[in-house]
Amino acid sequence: MKFVFPDISRKEAAIQFINEFYAYHSEINGSGSLDKYLKKSTYEEWLKKVIADMDIANISPSKVPSLTYFYVRQEDDKIVGMINLRLALNDFLRKEGGNIGYCIRPTERRKHYGSNMLKDALKVYDTLGISEVIISCDKSNIASANVIKNCGGELEAEFYSETYKEVIQKYMIRKQGQLPVIRSVLFIGT
Repeated sequence: MKFVFPDISRKEAAIQFINEFYAYHSEINGSGSLDKYLKKSTYEEWLKKVIADMDIANISPSKVPSLTYFYVRQEDDKIVGMINLRLALNDFLRKEGGNIGYCIRPTERRKHYGSNMLKDALKVYDTLGISEVIISCDKSNIASANVIKNCGGELEAEFYSETYKEVIQKYMIRKQGQLPVIRSVLFIGT
């Protein structure tokens, strides 16, 4: 498995990935808004957004810098999952969203891809010197909660979200790497 940065060559595979969620009536999280762009715009416009999300110096005050990747199985080059790694947090993300959003396509679930993808994502944060990562999920999403716990997540809070109209569980993963520690709880905006 490997992280692959989105590009135009992955267009059809990405569309098939998102369409599988619709076919299985499954919620989509952590796609870096790919699903929303495919409904209202184009894959090409989404690629521009993914690149703009990395432009820390010019990021909109209402946004935070982030990296979005496909999680690709090397044997068949299939997109198995997607992950969005937020490099900073605003008030809303600090409380409800967290640093990471991810999803595994419905036909590839229960094969440990979620845990493996999250472990690989934590290595990216290690490289950046970020030692505290917040991840949240719906309380009803037991599979996601188990993935987070498998990767060292500790439940920090449980609350009803007015935004999502669900009970949210907020987890913290704390790691001590060899690089200087940078707290990922940097606030953007007010």
